[in-house]
Amino acid sequence: MLKTEIDMDKAAIILKLLGDKTRLTMVKLLENHDCCVCEFVEIFNASQPSISQHLRKLRDVGVVKEERKGQWIFYSINKNNDYYPFVEQILKQLPDQEDKLKALEEKGARITCC
Repeated sequence: MLKTEIDMDKAAIILKLLGDKTRLTMVKLLENHDCCVCEFVEIFNASQPSISQHLRKLRDVGVVKEERKGQWIFYSINKNNDYYPFVEQILKQLPDQEDKLKALEEKGARITCC
């Protein structure tokens, strides 16, 4: 059974996390694709520690989950989280970010760590 409302404190935490453009873009990308840290480093032209920090914050509240594949850790949106329907409604309002992944593929960076 899906929850129709969420706790105000939890909503505030999620909105604060998604209020950061980098994290919001990450979650939008993860809506349809699993990604690893190295791909986000390339997309956002940011350091690995910075990207890992963003992902840790999202993982700590359950918005994203991680799965180890060999030496790589892949992130995906956590659709089993109680608050996923809330996050999903936010994501529906946003433009698709597929161009960022296409640019990675064209540079050959989408497959460097897989």
